[in-house]
Amino acid sequence: MKLELVAVPVSDVDRAKAFYTEKAGFHADHDHTVSAEIRFVQLTPPGSACSIAIGKGIVEGEPGSVRGLQMVVADIEAAHADLVARGAEVSDVQDLDWGRFVFFADPDGNKWALQQLLPRG
Repeated sequence: MKLELVAVPVSDVDRAKAFYTEKAGFHADHDHTVSAEIRFVQLTPPGSACSIAIGKGIVEGEPGSVRGLQMVVADIEAAHADLVARGAEVSDVQDLDWGRFVFFADPDGNKWALQQLLPRG
């Protein structure tokens, strides 16, 4: 089994799509309006095999209710600099015992973490 799609509830699909593509650097894979009640948007972080789905009529849950989505990066400093250059509001790099992290949220408050794994030794 492979996890390939995670649903993220948002209040404004266009605003969220702009955030994820312009500020977070995700690739817009699909944006399909099925009907007046259903719109499916699939976005993928660079280098990821797993995507997120946002839209209308496809995601249950309150906008902003997702917490703890995490992506792993090879270089947290470079990832932080890229997000800042794109205009995303992100935390400073935080050094914790289990990795180096940067945190951010989408316009609805769905929370993300970027982690650089520490060498095991």
